[in-house]
Amino acid sequence: MAGIVLNVEKRERTGTGGARATRNSGLIPGVLYGGPRGSVPIEINAKDVEMALRSGKFLSHMVELNHQGEKQPVIPRAIQLHPVTDEPIHIDLYRVEENSEIDVDVVVRFQNHEAAPGLKRGGALNIVRHTVKLRCKASKIPEEIVIDLTGREIGDSIHISSVALPDGARPVIRDRDFTIATIAGRKVEAEPAAVAAESAAPAEGEKKEG
Repeated sequence: MAGIVLNVEKRERTGTGGARATRNSGLIPGVLYGGPRGSVPIEINAKDVEMALRSGKFLSHMVELNHQGEKQPVIPRAIQLHPVTDEPIHIDLYRVEENSEIDVDVVVRFQNHEAAPGLKRGGALNIVRHTVKLRCKASKIPEEIVIDLTGREIGDSIHISSVALPDGARPVIRDRDFTIATIAGRKVEAEPAAVAAESAAPAEGEKKEG
């Protein structure tokens, strides 16, 4: 668990007008769902949410919900941001148990770019997937998936089967060995001299003057 605790209250005011009134009170409207209790509208202190977001762990970890002393582990599932200010305006939280398995998107990070011969020769790292959906224990959500580029050449493809995944985690997609990234070569541009010579050459059937 990330050590993040959110104090919440049940939200009595629902709908667009209720959500606006909640935000005007310095709170963020949200919905808690999952499990036998069903969906419950909630409101969370906006400052608590901002601090959780600044921690960098809010979206990829299990956090603790506190409602009048009753605590419940949850996973943030969706955060809606204001289109202009980027401030959170709505949050969906999902109830989980620490030992239950969940599906979560984990960020992919590439390292040792300087040790990839293909990149040294002018190739480009073409990232197909910036995140990979993994199935893992709710209490052991990985921070990231690290891919080592050492020795990678132009034309190489990096598939999920060649990636060392964190302990206890496995890809949700199991029916194919999907691609995460490739090392692509640069497109070779035509030499200016060759282009000029080609344009100066007479077309078939034309006579040269002189």
